[in-house]
Amino acid sequence: MTTAEPAAPIPGGPRSVRRTLASIVLAFEVVVVFLAALVIWGLSREEGGILGLPEWAPLAGGGVVILGLVLTLGLLRHEWAYGLGWALQAVIFASGLLNPAMFVVGALFGGMWAYCMIVGGRIDRDRAASAAPGREPQ
Repeated sequence: MTTAEPAAPIPGGPRSVRRTLASIVLAFEVVVVFLAALVIWGLSREEGGILGLPEWAPLAGGGVVILGLVLTLGLLRHEWAYGLGWALQAVIFASGLLNPAMFVVGALFGGMWAYCMIVGGRIDRDRAASAAPGREPQ
């Protein structure tokens, strides 16, 4: 009979729940912001521009927000990246000025982001407390 080799430890320990949930929310937002930018661009072409902006502005703005989301995804190993995530949630909510439906999208994703930050942080704290040395298993 052969014995399986033990799995190599994960560098830096296991990934936090908060980071995993943040990654999921940001990845879904990339898709939604891309589609929303296309919709706002299409509507601006029909209406001759939104808020006096050039027709290409919604695509450029959407691209900048998408770039910010992707960069934040890669930087979640740093604590300050979560603050950047909060700022992006505010930008997405503010895009409701271009299309009022984005207020709903921004509120939904902002709510999901807040929930994931609160619950993910709580789970991570509970895991750390239960793994603390000297604590008896329950």
